[in-house]
Amino acid sequence: VTGGAGFIGSHVARRLLTEGHDVSVIDDFSGGYRRNVPVDASLYRFNLTDHAAVDFAFEKAEPELVIHCAAYAAEGLSHWMRRYCFTQNMISWANIANAVARHDVRRVVALSSMSVYGSNQVPFTEDLTPAPEDPYGATKAAMEADLRALGAVQGTEWIIVRPHNVYGPGQNLADPYRNVVAIFMRQALSGMPLTIFGAGSQVRAFSYIDDVARAIAALATAEKHGYVVNVGGDEPIPIHELARRVIAATGPAEVIHLPPRYEVRDAWCRHDVLRSLLGDWETTDMTTGLGRMAEWAKGLEIGPLRKYEYEVT
Repeated sequence: VTGGAGFIGSHVARRLLTEGHDVSVIDDFSGGYRRNVPVDASLYRFNLTDHAAVDFAFEKAEPELVIHCAAYAAEGLSHWMRRYCFTQNMISWANIANAVARHDVRRVVALSSMSVYGSNQVPFTEDLTPAPEDPYGATKAAMEADLRALGAVQGTEWIIVRPHNVYGPGQNLADPYRNVVAIFMRQALSGMPLTIFGAGSQVRAFSYIDDVARAIAALATAEKHGYVVNVGGDEPIPIHELARRVIAATGPAEVIHLPPRYEVRDAWCRHDVLRSLLGDWETTDMTTGLGRMAEWAKGLEIGPLRKYEYEVT
């Protein structure tokens, strides 16, 4: 599991371990934490842009299945950090793909993103042509295309998972540019106002981490492969409603509105493909999910916020 010290990756690794699989984790702790790595997982600590280290880990771990969760994922910030975004996402992917081919890995499950849809008609379905509108989404669309090519040329089994707006315990609350639920919760628990870009009428659907990890683990280890699948929550709500729900879970807080920014206005997915693969798909309601996250976050020492070096100012 790449990115196995991060939010989604650590939950997926833990889920696979409980199902009896041997799990190895690759992470450099740039966006994750040592505390997130399951104690029974083998850990390789390095950056995926180091191709020699990637080959070393594959040689030692001899994986049958690779679940690629690692990514630079500050989507809105990627407009000002293209070089970093492309290096971390595309060079890392190239190193993984090469190692998969060299070491005869049977299957790759790649975590893409809803960002590949851009401003397509909502709700997004898997048959839409990708039309990303930011560098982050472009790297995910490119990875998807190359994974298909890897399968065609090398015979590697592949699954592309497009999760969206995942939240819950274990999320990185120290990153000021990633994951609006985490940003709102950090602000509320720190006594700061919640910051909304524009009127907050942008619409998203939010996905509880346990639901997402359970789905990824089930899809990764099932017989079927060679498909794209959306994974996440079903309830689309505007951002101002999300702010209200976070405040309900954490306690009183103010809300301030910042100038609008360039972003896709409305983005949520259908999950018919997911239900066809897994049967009845039950999701955690946001009251329960946000409550669990708030209880976890209240006892957390967040630490200093992550800083980024802008390439364009």
